[in-house]
Amino acid sequence: QLQLVESGGGLVQPGGSLRLSCAASGFTFHYYAIGWFRQAPGKEREGVSCISSSDSNIYYADSVKGRFTISRDNAENTVYLQMNSLKHEDTAVYYCAALFGTTVQQMCVMTKWYGMDYWGKGTPVTVSS
Repeated sequence: QLQLVESGGGLVQPGGSLRLSCAASGFTFHYYAIGWFRQAPGKEREGVSCISSSDSNIYYADSVKGRFTISRDNAENTVYLQMNSLKHEDTAVYYCAALFGTTVQQMCVMTKWYGMDYWGKGTPVTVSS
C-alpha cells in the first residue's frame, strides 16, 4: 500500500523544538524527492523544506532557515524535519509529500499541491505558551 505517514507533531512552547518524521511505504522511496509543507488556518499550503532523492540538494523557505533541518534515511524510508526555536507563526498542519523527477526548488516553490505524487495526511504543530 502506497503511503506517507507523518508523526511527531504536538503542542510546544515558543522557543521549543519538535522532530517530525515522514515514513514511506509502497514505493521506491530513494527515487523520490521528499518535501515538508505546512498549512495554517486560512492560509495556503506552503513549502517548508525539500530534500532531493540522494539528499545532495536541500531547499528551505526563508522563514525557517537556520531553525529547521531536513534529513532523510533511505535505508529506513524516512525523512525527518528537526524544528528548533519554534515561533507562534510555525503553527500549522505539517504534511510530507513525494515527487519523482524534480528539483527541490521546483518541488517546494513551483509545484502545486495536486502535482505531487503522494501526500501524507499531516501532523498538527501548535506553538503556544
